[in-house]
Amino acid sequence: MGEEAVLTDELWTRLQPLIPARARRFRHPGRKRADDRAALEGILYVVRTGIGWNRLPTALFDASGATCWRRLTEWHDAGVWQRLHELVLAELRAAGLLDLSAALVDSTHLRALKRGDHTGPSPVDRRKPGSKHHLITDTHGTPLAVTLTGGHRNDVTQLIPLIEAIPPIRGVVGKPRRRPVRLYADRGYDHDKYRRLVRDRGIIPVIARRGAEHGSGLGKVRWPVERTFAWLKGFRRLRIRTERRADVHEAILSLACSVICLRKIILN
Repeated sequence: MGEEAVLTDELWTRLQPLIPARARRFRHPGRKRADDRAALEGILYVVRTGIGWNRLPTALFDASGATCWRRLTEWHDAGVWQRLHELVLAELRAAGLLDLSAALVDSTHLRALKRGDHTGPSPVDRRKPGSKHHLITDTHGTPLAVTLTGGHRNDVTQLIPLIEAIPPIRGVVGKPRRRPVRLYADRGYDHDKYRRLVRDRGIIPVIARRGAEHGSGLGKVRWPVERTFAWLKGFRRLRIRTERRADVHEAILSLACSVICLRKIILN
């Protein structure tokens, strides 16, 4: 069995109990609903390869591209993808594979071909429509939370929303963990107001200063978050934003984070 097949099996084992049960219709049942497992496999294929939903090869899957798209959004609205991410994070913490002694933050731009929600003129792409992924990870680069904004939004303004987006992480006896001890960030987050706001949340900010000489040494700590962005862009559907609706793109982001976390569990 190939690595991707193993990953899909492990993902399905965790996802299936989270899918809300649908009431059976006895009168006018209509067409039989496509199998959830087949829909998951179709979703993963689109997210990994980056093809359009309408180009999903129906000869390989028992669910159409339209069905997979609907199932992706349906489960997102039901909070399934977020609960899946929280579940896998709890498994990592229980296994001692999650290190919250520090958190790493960064952002990356991506072009938005169809505009839509959470897009704006990108300052790094000749003001073409774009979006930003804002990411916070643990010390090892495990994604804790990721948010989506327009490409024109300043990184530092998203720092507190990103911290607040970290879910309560269970996995060990005691109160769920939501806050790292330290937070590392580059010069894009250099603002004393936000340093105070980070400290108010019981976190020690370690943020590079603008105007200071290069070679602060933070790169030796922050490189895992850059690697995680590379992992996210390994899902071709996340390299360029083709979804007009922000919730669809956010669903794909959440699924990708869960897959990255699950790979860490399988490999360890």
